[in-house]
Amino acid sequence: MNDPAQSRYFAMVAVRFAGVALILLGILVVRRVLELPDVLGYVLLLAGLVGFFVMPSVLARRWRSPKE
Repeated sequence: MNDPAQSRYFAMVAVRFAGVALILLGILVVRRVLELPDVLGYVLLLAGLVGFFVMPSVLARRWRSPKE
């Protein structure tokens, strides 16, 4: 009962959740709630945005069934 489509769907959801976590962490750094360099906050923010918006599309394209 291990459906590859279900596993891939959960992987894409996990990537989106990780992106949201990175975005929130980046915002906390930029707003100086966490005492880390601002550059790190912007890097985390950018990585989170890429992870949330771009990576699920990349994974879906990579996992697309071949045309017959």
